[in-house]
Amino acid sequence: MTFYEALLLVGGGGLAGIINAMAGGGSSLTVPLLVLAGVPGNAANGSNRVGVLTSSITTAWSFHQRGVKAYREAANILVPVVLGSLTGSLGISRITDDAFETLFGLLMLPIIFLSIRKPKVALEAEPWARSTTVLVFFGIGIYGGAVQAGVGLVLLAALTRSGFDLVTANVIKVLVTLAVTLTALPVFLAQGNVRWGPALVLALGLGIGGWVGARIAVEGGERVIRFVMVVAAIGLAARLLGLY
Repeated sequence: MTFYEALLLVGGGGLAGIINAMAGGGSSLTVPLLVLAGVPGNAANGSNRVGVLTSSITTAWSFHQRGVKAYREAANILVPVVLGSLTGSLGISRITDDAFETLFGLLMLPIIFLSIRKPKVALEAEPWARSTTVLVFFGIGIYGGAVQAGVGLVLLAALTRSGFDLVTANVIKVLVTLAVTLTALPVFLAQGNVRWGPALVLALGLGIGGWVGARIAVEGGERVIRFVMVVAAIGLAARLLGLY
């Protein structure tokens, strides 16, 4: 890993950490950046989880310091999410590095769309049945365990549909993402799909970005940062798909 690659990972990780704290989709930047830094697809997917873990911890702590808490609400959906995450992380290793990079490039397109679309709180929506809630969050857990990128956006869509305000939904999202990562990371470690050098450099940027992003999420002002993220994600998706 060169000095330029390390600088790219820290800077990109910082931006991704801010984006993850405000909504989600930061991994659509960090996984391609790891690939550009020479990390193979499946190892980039695993190495990214080290940074996501750091970012989730610092973001949750930043929310906690500002008095924004939702531990009980998050606990209600943790079991299906954790089981889904274990299923997804075990399954994703069955594809090749090249196949994963192509899949990831294609997935970035809907992730970009979700990044542009502002979540809306459905205050008058009927609550889901318990069975529906379990199935929805089990599916989200599978996706998070397998790919991670955009899982925060999907979580926000589900949580705001349940009537939570955006700040509370963000806190729940961070806590659930932390649970997904704590479940999936050991699987990637056991499979040898973590490159510690790039992972720790990226984690530094993500941790700083997550702490800053929690403050932006509470106080507002994310529009410019989100625009930068969308532009960068489009360019990185084109790169992964071999368009340039």
